[in-house]
Amino acid sequence: MDEAIKELSVDRSELEKVKTAEVGNIFNFSTQKSEEMKLVFTDAEGKERYAYMGSYGIGITRVMGVIVEKFADDKGLVWPENIAPFKVHIVAIGEKGQELAGKFYDELANSGVDALLDDRDERPGVKFADAELMGLPWRITIGDRAIDGDGLFELTERATGETPKSGLPANNGFLPESVMLIILT
Repeated sequence: MDEAIKELSVDRSELEKVKTAEVGNIFNFSTQKSEEMKLVFTDAEGKERYAYMGSYGIGITRVMGVIVEKFADDKGLVWPENIAPFKVHIVAIGEKGQELAGKFYDELANSGVDALLDDRDERPGVKFADAELMGLPWRITIGDRAIDGDGLFELTERATGETPKSGLPANNGFLPESVMLIILT
């Protein structure tokens, strides 16, 4: 270790011990594999030479493990937007909420936003717990009250738990422009 530190021209006090995981690797086979396979090429001087070979790889399952380890809290995953399988989780509550949630889903899809629509026949608490566990970046909650009464829904950010847009009008069955700006940026 000391020789490597010396070679890199760093001071030991500058080093920090951190937890890591190997998610990719590179192997240098030199000419061993090409000799075994009799793989040769002719160089510029007309001499036959064995090719230098190597391999590299990324362990997808390891990457997923690191994501889970790095981006989770006590409720479940907290996907960063740039790698989330969906950007928005739409939670539909009640029968009438299902219809408006479907419209929101279509609007997002038509805008190029990947969304997951939870239209299962489950209690709201189950849906909210599952949404937390899956950890998609944004959750839109739409229920019967949005249709029968005040016409409101809410937008919640999974990473912070904050609701930057709560009590938003459904804008004649469409997401308000302010919500679309948050989701699209």
